[in-house]
Amino acid sequence: MVSINNREMSHNGDVTGVLSVIIPCFNESETIEEVLRKVLNQPIVGQVIVINDASTDDSAAAISRVNDTRLEVYTLSKNAGKGNALSLGIMKSTKRFLIIQDADLEYDPSQYVQIIQPLIDGLADVVYGSRFLSGGPRRVLYFWHRVGNSLLTLLSNVVTNLDLSDMETCYKAMRTDIAKSIKLKEKRFGIEPEITAKLARRKFRIFEVAISYNGRTYKEGKKITYKDGFSALRCILKYGLLRVE
Repeated sequence: MVSINNREMSHNGDVTGVLSVIIPCFNESETIEEVLRKVLNQPIVGQVIVINDASTDDSAAAISRVNDTRLEVYTLSKNAGKGNALSLGIMKSTKRFLIIQDADLEYDPSQYVQIIQPLIDGLADVVYGSRFLSGGPRRVLYFWHRVGNSLLTLLSNVVTNLDLSDMETCYKAMRTDIAKSIKLKEKRFGIEPEITAKLARRKFRIFEVAISYNGRTYKEGKKITYKDGFSALRCILKYGLLRVE
């Protein structure tokens, strides 16, 4: 049952336009246009913020082919990383809720409503979309990536005392006022354990929702490597164990 205690919702529980979507983009010309069209096809979306992180391919041209008043594009002159893009996107977000969306096709925007339903119902402050809970279809790919994800999630849980199944997921949704209240420092992929540790420290109500996942191979453009795994480990220790602000 949808809560009606939300000023952005109509008397009948309409949630049209209550969600800001933040999309960091670096060299995703093959997928960004389709991602944008899928995102903008969701009635719940009221704002789409694309951070073109100094792409050197045709991403800018692909983005320009999408014309919608809800779309805002910020182009950086120098590549600064996913964490930096998210910090900028959070600052620019204006809707009641926000969610992070990758610029590839690994995550499905049609699942936005089910992801933020605990937020709408007032049960949660933050929702993680988990690739590893029993849910939609999941493409079978790299065993060692799964091991790495599980290990990083386990270590994060140890220092935060959470019981997440997928700390590294892209789909993190939350109340926008909460996102704006957290000062994020990491500029690259270390943003995932940093934000998790800082959310846990402030005792926000965190839910998980099962999502589908269509992972891609390195040949298809996957960018994360073992080096990012070591960076995540560093951030787990820094923000979780040492509790750096």
